[in-house]
Amino acid sequence: MTAPITLSLPDEAATVALAARAARLARPGDAILLEGPLGAGKSAFARAFLRAAAGDPALDVPSPTFTLVQSYDLPGGAAHHMDLYRLEGPDALPELGWEEMREGIVLVEWPERLGPWAPGDALRLSLAPAEEPDARTATLSGWDSPRLAALAGTSVAA
Repeated sequence: MTAPITLSLPDEAATVALAARAARLARPGDAILLEGPLGAGKSAFARAFLRAAAGDPALDVPSPTFTLVQSYDLPGGAAHHMDLYRLEGPDALPELGWEEMREGIVLVEWPERLGPWAPGDALRLSLAPAEEPDARTATLSGWDSPRLAALAGTSVAA
């Protein structure tokens, strides 16, 4: 198991840059689990990820707070942005098409609501507000060492 990496994201541009790196590294079948309290930047990360993956900085990325899922047909394949805050429980996931969505990339806000459906090999990105207004602390875990290091913008010692 790769040790978690903690990053300081001093402003929104740093969060956008992290999301763009994640978009370059993500591949079909990946799950990115976005953890953190309300206002931690989960939706901002997902929006930046999807815009980078689409190659379109103006891509309309509405919050899936009420729809639960927004799906995107991207150049690298399908991606699904899920906000499970209002999900009744993990038993509702098959109804949403969870297994089909897993063939693409899934970005999941409030992943604790996945219960037993949470993929063990997912990238876990935990965001927490820092002292400055747009600053965040990000803790990354779950991917193998080389991908996690590439995401963090560091290198892995051989």
